Amino acid sequence: GLAAGVLGCLIGLPTLRLKGDYLAIATLGLGEIIRIVIMNIEYVGGAAGFKGIPHHTTFPWVFLVMLFTLFFIKNFVNSKYGRSCIAVRENEIAAEAMGVNTTKYKVMAFTIGAIFAGIGGGLFAHCFYIINPSSFTFMASFNYLIMVVLGGLGSITGSIAGAFVVTFVSAALASWPEFRMIIYAIVLILLMFYRPQGLFGYKEITNMKFFQRFKGGHKA
Repeated sequence: GLAAGVLGCLIGLPTLRLKGDYLAIATLGLGEIIRIVIMNIEYVGGAAGFKGIPHHTTFPWVFLVMLFTLFFIKNFVNSKYGRSCIAVRENEIAAEAMGVNTTKYKVMAFTIGAIFAGIGGGLFAHCFYIINPSSFTFMASFNYLIMVVLGGLGSITGSIAGAFVVTFVSAALASWPEFRMIIYAIVLILLMFYRPQGLFGYKEITNMKFFQRFKGGHKA
């Protein structure tokens, strides 16, 4: 996780000065470059992958890491740093005009994301005994993007819901990958037309009416 965070910071410093489509192209391109470089390093197994990893990942470990991740992200979003990141997300030009160091907060968010991605990669490797470059292609990055867009760019709950939906669909259509991509494309097109903010938008499950009623009834 820390190694991924350091690498994310080093990559983020030059690339996150870019904006819009250029930033997306740069980050996706760098991801592919790193994957191809690793495929040619025999020390880590090359194209065959790094094998013989001990099985240390268990369900309790994954569950605890998930709870810690949610706790950290929720508190980060509600902090002054998180609010600055949200301001940059909503309108980078306006945030910069208000004195927010946009590059600083983009690099911060990118680094935090890289740390948790590294932790997730470690859990993945220790669960399947092997880590292979073919598991982290451009399409894998696209899957993660779909999870967030489907659930809602401004909602932690939405990201979790999107991850469950995409993972379930991917597993159900594992034997027909061509249909999976067609379904993803159709879903994204429909979302852009009818629900551009995603399924949850900016809402969290704890802010919904039935949760508020439960809290009120519990207090009573």
